[in-house]
Amino acid sequence: MKMFEDVEFPAPPIMFAAWPGMGNVGLIATDYLRRKLSAKVFAEIDMSPFFIPDSIIVKDGIAQLPDIPSSIFHYVINPNAIIFESNAQIGGKDGIIIIKTILDVARQMKVSHIYTSAALVQPMTYQNPSQVLVACSNPLHLEKIVGYGVVPMPDGYIAGLNGLLLGIAASRGIESACFLGTMPSYASNMMYPKASLEIVKTYQKMLSSGMDLGELENSVAEMDQQLATIEERIKQIFPSNNEADEEMSGIEEEKVPHYVMERIEKLFEKAKFDRSMANELKKELDRWNLFELYENRFLDLFEDDK
Repeated sequence: MKMFEDVEFPAPPIMFAAWPGMGNVGLIATDYLRRKLSAKVFAEIDMSPFFIPDSIIVKDGIAQLPDIPSSIFHYVINPNAIIFESNAQIGGKDGIIIIKTILDVARQMKVSHIYTSAALVQPMTYQNPSQVLVACSNPLHLEKIVGYGVVPMPDGYIAGLNGLLLGIAASRGIESACFLGTMPSYASNMMYPKASLEIVKTYQKMLSSGMDLGELENSVAEMDQQLATIEERIKQIFPSNNEADEEMSGIEEEKVPHYVMERIEKLFEKAKFDRSMANELKKELDRWNLFELYENRFLDLFEDDK
């Protein structure tokens, strides 16, 4: 743990924390909050003990180790808040150590509540509005948070450090909650700022802060255009006045994008570990005329081979 500045808050602060995840929903929301509040760095977790690289980076013939992930604490006064951001999800025992370190900082700074954020994938189209659900560490806290216009999360689970933080924070008597923005399941590996925007709106209410949302709204509009192109290209293959082929039999027309994108995502996952699957993935992308949109991500599969 590295401390760069001693910080004293006039009142107990709220802490927000985020890591990469599906759609990068939580990280986008928390990073936007940090930038719009002009939060300043005051501490950092040394991630070198938890980072074991499994490859090297080569640039212009020169080999070098990848950068060590960052996990940084920021602060802002009025509203009183601590914003923690990390660009890596570390699991297992190391993940528990990281969470305990975060909670040690929270206790030292007399944090009143801790909030994380993430995505909740749903069988939906990008045209549907994102809904914000919440999971809390205790019923009384949940009752208060629902007043911000969010919905209690039904039965399920929260994976990764977001869920781990809630469980360990509760054992230490620190109230915590995780906000989850809904997003299309087929877009889980793409940026989805629409869900992030709704979470930021919730944060606005909690902090009574009038942040400018224009930049994030523009990101939503740009991503909607990309997703519209993807869905439209797929639907063109299955016009409503034609019968679907055998492969699509029994699948409703409005679910076609979901079906195809799920298949593409599964092929991407397989290709990460088995390069021979890249040919099948390329054929699938070409079949739906989607390679141009996925070209950078496809080429990233071979980054380690360079």
